[in-house]
Amino acid sequence: MMGKNETAGMDFILLGLFPAMKHAEILIGVFILIYLAAFTGNSTLIFLILVNSQLHTPMYFLLSQLSLIDLLFISTTVPKMILDFFSGKKNISNIACGVQMFFSLMLGGAECILLTLMACDRYVAICHPLRYAVIMHPKVCQKMVMASWLGGTLDAVVQTIYTMHLPKCGHKEIDHFFCKVIAVLSFSCQDTSPYKLAIFVTGIVLLLIPFVIIFSSYTIIFITVFRMNSPKGRNKALTTCSSHLVVVGLFYGPSIFTYMTPGSSHSPAQEKTVSMLVSIITPALNPFIYSLRNKDVLGAFKKIMERCFF
Repeated sequence: MMGKNETAGMDFILLGLFPAMKHAEILIGVFILIYLAAFTGNSTLIFLILVNSQLHTPMYFLLSQLSLIDLLFISTTVPKMILDFFSGKKNISNIACGVQMFFSLMLGGAECILLTLMACDRYVAICHPLRYAVIMHPKVCQKMVMASWLGGTLDAVVQTIYTMHLPKCGHKEIDHFFCKVIAVLSFSCQDTSPYKLAIFVTGIVLLLIPFVIIFSSYTIIFITVFRMNSPKGRNKALTTCSSHLVVVGLFYGPSIFTYMTPGSSHSPAQEKTVSMLVSIITPALNPFIYSLRNKDVLGAFKKIMERCFF
């Protein structure tokens, strides 16, 4: 028998990024441009890596997977936001909410693991160049990618099933632009404080372990780079590493803010802004960060353009 105040079967209402904003059409226009940039940038990078044999290396294979994750990540939220604006409807069914929650958790977890493994790839390439081909064998790269997707999937399955099976009470208006776990938990008829604490602790652990691995890898990398006698080799290594470090900073910075500061000090606007940086802005910037300073990618793009137009 369901409780008196339980509102099973009702849709959720997504209030959006900034519900009180007067000129929402400007914001939507910006998000349309961001989505188009993300779709074009990530799709182009995947295509270039796929068709150009010179980019068939472990680093670019992992990069193509990062672009795929980013492309799917931004597609879990922005198209729904745009559709809601033009249709005038903000409701989302329980099933659609669960699906959106699952994919956002899975892709976020997969990206977290993949960025860590990409740091390990750079460590092997710079600190053990003669053994790179042996250590970073294609089968090893495939296992690394599988580990990223599997890790993200397991985390998403557990959190989504637990969150969505709880009975919901109240108006079910989500003060967010997508179905985030913490936002949905606020409608539960049960006390979810232990689960929220578990999410908080798990988030810290899942951030600290990759962060320690990345920090350790780059500490050794920088020591090795600054001992290089060749200025050209040093600059090339630093250029490659700088792109990855910028991407890591964009992804981990907002996440660290979320989990390393007290949750009670976060306003809804801050929570939404942090989520926007991780799930929308970062996927749009990543392909351009990796390609603009990468001669191999730019060279592959130039060859494709020459074939198309000449």
